[in-house]
Amino acid sequence: MVDSAFLKQNYEVYTQAEHEFQQAMDVSLDPRGPDMLYDLVAGLELPPGAVVLDVGCGQGSYAIELARRFGLRACGLDPVPSHVETAQRRVAAAARDQPGLSALVSFGLGVAEDLPAADGSVDLVWCRDVLVHVDELAKAYREFRRVLRPGARALVYQMFTTERLEPAEAEWLLAVMGCVARNMHQENAEAAMTAAGLRIDRCLIVGSEWGEYAQERSGATGRQLLHAARLLRDPGRYIRRFGQANYDVALADSLWQIYRMIGKLSGRVYLLSAPEAG
Repeated sequence: MVDSAFLKQNYEVYTQAEHEFQQAMDVSLDPRGPDMLYDLVAGLELPPGAVVLDVGCGQGSYAIELARRFGLRACGLDPVPSHVETAQRRVAAAARDQPGLSALVSFGLGVAEDLPAADGSVDLVWCRDVLVHVDELAKAYREFRRVLRPGARALVYQMFTTERLEPAEAEWLLAVMGCVARNMHQENAEAAMTAAGLRIDRCLIVGSEWGEYAQERSGATGRQLLHAARLLRDPGRYIRRFGQANYDVALADSLWQIYRMIGKLSGRVYLLSAPEAG
């Protein structure tokens, strides 16, 4: 027999509030977007010409933007040669409109665990959505500490798993996305930071905000949901055309965005500092 308390809550109490509740949920919570990272950099008040190291720079858009917005001397490092080549083409194209960029921005091969930079030579380490892929997280943070000048800062964005992500989901998703599972636990990441001698000055919980921001402006997150539904409903259609490995990546990427929205994954931004001299 159905529990009477359940019937009362769901079909009497909630029904009375449902319309107003739905209207309340349709009101934006004013989510922050990814540009919040640039706002944090602005707050550091680095002088033009200060050196920023973009660790895991991908195709170079962040390094170029840091130079364009703040006049920083940006060096992007990535272990994927095609990323570096694309980044070099991008800065060359951007320099046609802003000639000074070519003197400020450079790209090269490098990994977080062995940065090709001199001790104490960097004013800001920027690392966005990269450290989940690093085998030796503690070594990466020691490298951040080594290259930073005394009192200099590191800005790190990373996604973490939460207790809502089921073990079987985590095992499959993290393997397909090339993530090191232990790096996806907040406590492990923070232990690596502090063990390296870096101080956690701020930790901002992003959670679902970037996903909400994208959905409210372009519907991008809803599109990922639709893609996941189609991939799950008729996997053979896509596997026959693109292969199993590509299917898995497409599904994992869509689920990554969905899981972020429903709290199975949660992003965090850390502002770290190296010890002052003396």
